[in-house]
This record gives sequence, C-alpha cells and structure tokens, in this order.
Amino acid sequence: MDRLTDQISNRIEEVFSQAVYDRRYLHQHPELSFHEFETSAYIRTRLDAMNIPYRIVAKTGVVGVIEGERASSEDIIVLRADIDALPIEEKNFIDYRSEHDGVMHACGHDFHTANLLGIAGILHGLRSSFSGKILLLFQPAEEKIPGGALQVLESGILESFGGHIKAVFGVHVSPRLSLGKIGICAGRFMASSDEFYLTIKGSGGHAAEPHRAVDPIMIAVQLLSTLQQVVSRKADPNTPSVLTFGRFEGRGAANVIPEEVILEGTFRTVDEKWRVEAVRQIEDVIHTLPRSLGASVQLEVRRGYPTLYNDPSLASHSKHLLENLLGQERVADLGIWMAAEDFAYYSHRYPSLFVLVGTDNGGSETQYGLHNAQFNLDEKAFKTSMLALTHLVLDLLNE
Repeated sequence: MDRLTDQISNRIEEVFSQAVYDRRYLHQHPELSFHEFETSAYIRTRLDAMNIPYRIVAKTGVVGVIEGERASSEDIIVLRADIDALPIEEKNFIDYRSEHDGVMHACGHDFHTANLLGIAGILHGLRSSFSGKILLLFQPAEEKIPGGALQVLESGILESFGGHIKAVFGVHVSPRLSLGKIGICAGRFMASSDEFYLTIKGSGGHAAEPHRAVDPIMIAVQLLSTLQQVVSRKADPNTPSVLTFGRFEGRGAANVIPEEVILEGTFRTVDEKWRVEAVRQIEDVIHTLPRSLGASVQLEVRRGYPTLYNDPSLASHSKHLLENLLGQERVADLGIWMAAEDFAYYSHRYPSLFVLVGTDNGGSETQYGLHNAQFNLDEKAFKTSMLALTHLVLDLLNE
C-alpha cells in the first residue's frame, strides 16, 4: 500500500498543473444548466487526450470509463462531477474571470470538473493496480430543477455498462472548511428542495384610498407571516425545516397600490414524509388566505431534489480510511447542511457518499461563500481531493 500511496502522490503532482489549467479555462467559459455544450466538448477533448472512452448522456453529459486490468470483477464505482454554472455576474478581477456576461462558476463546478479530469488521469495510469470499472460521470444541470441527475438515471446509462454499482462518490468545495480538510456526514446530509412561484392578484388603486382597492402587498405580507407557522408550529422541532421567500415584487409606487405581487420561495427539510405534508400545508395556505381577503392567486409548485442520504456504512468506512491517510485532524464530522443537491437522486438508488473538500486558506480571496459573485478558492485543494477520492476508489475496488 505504501508503494501505491507513493505512486498516487507522484501522479497528483504530475496532473496538478493541468487541473489548475482546466479549472481556469472552465471558469472563463461557464455555461448555464442544460446548455453546457462548450464544456462538454472540452471534457471530451481531454478524455480523448488520455485515451479514455466515453459516451454522451442527457445531451451535454459525458460518462467516461476506465477498466481495471488486475482481475475480472463486476464491481463499478461511479465518480460524479457537475459541470454547469450560475446566472451570476462575476465581480472577481482575475486573469481567468468569466468571459460570459451574467454567467459564473460561483459554486465550484469548474473545480469539480477539473478535479475529476485529474483523477481520471491518475486512475487511467493505475489500471494495472485494480479490478472492476470506474465510471467518470460529468453531469449537466445540477443547479436547475429537475436536475441533470434525474435524466442520467432515467437514461439507464450507468446500468448499461453491466456489473454491480458498488458506490457513487461526489465532492463539493466548501469555503467553510479549511484548506486540506475533508468533511463527512453519515446518514441524512443535505435537504430536499421544493419551489413555489405565485402571483397574488388584487385590485390596484390610489394609496390614499386603500378601501377602494384590494392591496396585494399587504395580503402578501400576511401570507408570508402565516406560512412561517408551518415551520415554527407544525414541524417537529427535531426535524430541520427552512421556508424562505427570496423574491417579493410589487410594481406599485409610493402612492400607487399595484395590481399584483409576485412571490418566489423554497421549502427544505431532511424528512421525506414531512416534506410531502409540509408542501401540502403550504399549498393550502397559499390557496385560501389571499382568497379570504378578496384576492386571487396563481400557484406553481416545482418538486425539487430529495434529501441527500450518505450511506452510513460507506461513510464510516471512508472516514476511517481517510483518517489513516490524512490524519484525524484533517477529517471533519459534518452536521446537516440545508442546501440541496441533485446528487441526492443517486443516494436513493445506490450506496453513495457526498463529501466536502475545504478551500479556505484564511486569505481574503477565499472568504466568500457559495453563489457569491466574488466566490473563489485555493486550488491546492485539488491535492487533498484527488488524494482522498483516488484512495477511496482503489480501496473499494480492491476489497
């Protein structure tokens, strides 16, 4: 194992500069969900250069395959990276700043993609040291419901390679973890996510004569206040739940009551049974309260990603291996994170593990959180991520 560890460490050093190049190229050329055509072409070009065969999935997704040469095996490990960007105007002034107006890799998917390309190069060179297959899943559209993961699963492409899918691994950068650390949470890790899009239609009028209007702003305020009781008074306090409305738009004026108000929000929890009941209660309140006050309402509910569940056995095994590899001080125990991820779909079908890799070096350039227009990371995190994932994959395939 010491010899293999040395081989892996040497190969990481060999691919590191290419990973940095890949990440910066992708950062300069971000593409939105379901439109990652340049990104997909770049991934295919890189796989071609490494002589790694691949197939296309979900229009812009790519699944590369590396087959071990050690012995015959039915085992398959899937490594997944998301490839899409966000509709954010970048505010970083760096050499590799986004060249696409209003589009930015503000969630680290450029890192995830470059990280998997680097790991692909390492594992392809170590084919003689393992058996089974490794699927390199470059998945589109994580950032937008219904998510690319669902299309990948519905395509059946993962099963089409034959064999037994032993585990699916995913990685996400984390500016809340120090550089050099890996974070793991066993069991329920990330929240489900459902979205609400509604328009409250009242009757506009003069601000001095509210009795002659049906004020959708005041109705919306009362609605938002009432809806919070679904979380504060209906949810089990032991079950994390979040209801947030991020858009409240009423195009009136200081002296004008508008005709309508537009609201958009999200509900998140980590209990699938409560999720169904909570969404039902939220819908009931949205449909009844505005009408009781003289307004009408149009509502669209978009069912989002389920709760992400890290297989406890896989999490425990991985944590023990990484503590031996990196040291206990570099493996953090994580709690529930209320963000949502379409990696969750894999976790409901196969043994899965989604881990966080620390990117905060303590400097000002890494202080900003995910989905921030100034988000950036320390690329030395590649070395930790590649080392951890490569060892996890080879350990499972060689059990």
